Amino acid sequence: MQNFRNKVAAITGAGSGIGAALAESLARQGCNLALADIDESSLQKVADKLSHTGVQITQHILDVSNQKSVAHFAKDVMKQQKGIKLVINNAGVALAENINQMSYENFEWLMNINFWGVVYGTKEFLPFLKQSTDAHIVNVSSVFGLYAVPTQSAYNASKFAVRGFTESLQEELRIEGSNIQCTCVFPSGIKTNIAQNGRMGKTADLYHAEDLKENFDSYAHTTAEDAAENILSAVLKNKERALIGPDAYAMDLLQRLLPCNYKQVFVQGTKLANWWRNRKEQKV
Repeated sequence: MQNFRNKVAAITGAGSGIGAALAESLARQGCNLALADIDESSLQKVADKLSHTGVQITQHILDVSNQKSVAHFAKDVMKQQKGIKLVINNAGVALAENINQMSYENFEWLMNINFWGVVYGTKEFLPFLKQSTDAHIVNVSSVFGLYAVPTQSAYNASKFAVRGFTESLQEELRIEGSNIQCTCVFPSGIKTNIAQNGRMGKTADLYHAEDLKENFDSYAHTTAEDAAENILSAVLKNKERALIGPDAYAMDLLQRLLPCNYKQVFVQGTKLANWWRNRKEQKV
């Protein structure tokens, strides 16, 4: 894909964060938009903000965990926008909880959105994308799709699954000689509301996950706007993998250098952080 002008992009999770930033950047570049989110008010705010750009914008209230809803969304986009070139499966949620204490309800809630939402978004749009001579799919994984950390087993599982699903899709498209390109995105700490809006398990505080939630911005080194620009740059360059943020490159390198032993870094780091926290609390 050489440019986005006069093309149509469908974005899930478009009401905030990276999704909203992607919508804004694409609109500036003359791309028509099909914006989807489960939060109607947030979606409306994004659409209103971009109304001056002159591109066609359609809004779709969407629960990506519901296959029938995603199928309806894809058909609506084809009907209202008269075609589709770019699909960005971006919607996602967060959960911090120990495996031992995690409820199946929480696990399924996260997997249904983070993984099945990507599967549905890919499969329901694929037949329509194949009608185009120049199409692209973007599936958003995470750096947590490259390495595992404590209290993030469900999130890790979903993002590893998105990675595996997308890389297999890339291979199939190549074998078929398809017109469709596909990018798997691995954002690191991005300044969005995903942590604040995520669910916290009963025992997550053992790893001070509440502190991470409250101070997420101090750990997040990349803005949603910068993430969006890097993602769209990867699309224009037809990259199959896009690492977003300097910490993503650092952690990718760590995992490559220590594919088995990198876990010890997190184990020892967590123990040290807990020791330091307890020491400070005892002094108080």
